[in-house]
Amino acid sequence: MQQQTKWSQFGTLVTVFFFWGFVAASNDILIPVFKEKLHLEQWQAQFISFSFYVAYTVGSIIYTGISKATGGDILNRIGYKNGIGLGLVISAIGALLFYPAAMSASFGILITGLFIIGLGYSLQQTAANPLAIIMGSPASGAQRLSMAGGVNNFGTTIGPLLVSFAIFGSATAGGAAKEASISAVKGPYLILGALFLLIALIFKFSSLPNKIDLDQMSSEDSSAPGKLLHRSSPLKYPQLALGMLGIFVYVGVEVTTASNLPLFMGEKLHTPTDQIAPYVSLYWASLMIGRWTASVGAFGVSKSAQKVLNIVMPYLAFGVFLLVNKIAGHDLTPFYLYAFIIIAMIVGDIMSKGNPARQLLIFSCMAITALLIGIFASGMVSVYAFTSVGLFCSTLWPCIFTLAIAGLGKHTNEGSNYLIMMICGGGFISLLQGWLAGDNLMGIQYSYFVPVAGFCYLAYYAVRAKKELISQGIDFDALRAAGGH
Repeated sequence: MQQQTKWSQFGTLVTVFFFWGFVAASNDILIPVFKEKLHLEQWQAQFISFSFYVAYTVGSIIYTGISKATGGDILNRIGYKNGIGLGLVISAIGALLFYPAAMSASFGILITGLFIIGLGYSLQQTAANPLAIIMGSPASGAQRLSMAGGVNNFGTTIGPLLVSFAIFGSATAGGAAKEASISAVKGPYLILGALFLLIALIFKFSSLPNKIDLDQMSSEDSSAPGKLLHRSSPLKYPQLALGMLGIFVYVGVEVTTASNLPLFMGEKLHTPTDQIAPYVSLYWASLMIGRWTASVGAFGVSKSAQKVLNIVMPYLAFGVFLLVNKIAGHDLTPFYLYAFIIIAMIVGDIMSKGNPARQLLIFSCMAITALLIGIFASGMVSVYAFTSVGLFCSTLWPCIFTLAIAGLGKHTNEGSNYLIMMICGGGFISLLQGWLAGDNLMGIQYSYFVPVAGFCYLAYYAVRAKKELISQGIDFDALRAAGGH
């Protein structure tokens, strides 16, 4: 029997998705500031991203080690919402370290704080992603993750603007910015730490489920239950093993495209550091635009209403980006042209027909095209091309995650943890591109061939995962045709 989406519980759950995005995108503002003030090389500054994303892997290894040592999965024992609450408390500790980091301009304390925030996020993500998928029909699980991701990207949209405001003040492109102040970083992160603790309390007393019926989840995943597999390890399911590399690559290309954008704009367009935040915000807003669009399928509305929402939602999200930048005092004129670029993403979303494998393939190919334009063009054409990669990254996380844990049954928690472990790709791949961006190697523009290679693998995974799942009796087109949102 297909479930209706539990919207009240889902609304509580997505608050943590917001905070994940706020910190992740704000790193892109911290990188050029600390690089300039502490006279770091680009690859050294990329340790801001590296420490944050590698923490996911360390957190997942700790999770697996404790689970094995105690003879049972941590979340099955303490509960899902309790696990998210514990993760929030851990992240709060990391956020509070920004006070001594900012006051002493200590790069070491800064990356330690980001590492601890990432440790907390690791536990939160391990619990929250499966919860989002099971709060309704598995057929629309990717759409619910896209909706949660849209909230995540509201955080990524305003995060760079708020942190930039804290560092540079209220200056706009038309005025003189105050000199960058590292000590000013402490304010937003102290508030963030307090909010982490508040949300942890809210989760504690919420109606979110503490348990997931994994066997029921497995049976609902399949359009042909007789073909369901029961293997001894989650790593024996090819969709998960290949999906782990998919998550590693995806997070890597998403993060590195944005984190190297300030260097590209500084070197090639001579854009002042204090004027880069709106473009970083646009990149992350692009993910919000795509995820709001892809989430339409989770609402359970009629086909005709979906067609209307497919057009309305992306421009509603784009309007949010324009609004927050207007409030921040930025000139919006350069961004109106982006409304036409969004059309390409809308077409790709319609072509995908709600199938996660098909959408992964289409959007990966579109991202490759955008990156190649950015590499071989120049000026603002390259900037908008690189920024538009966010549109095509937008739904890849829910697509990969949904494909990777489909049919895992009792191994779902363990498989989810393995996927979270691979978020470290955001650190390794951004570090790789930062190193290759050196003038003595590829240079910043040609270093964008790194994400091109990543998207080629994601296109391959889309094709391979679809074939593997069909062989296991899991066909997302058939599940959607069976009805139920």
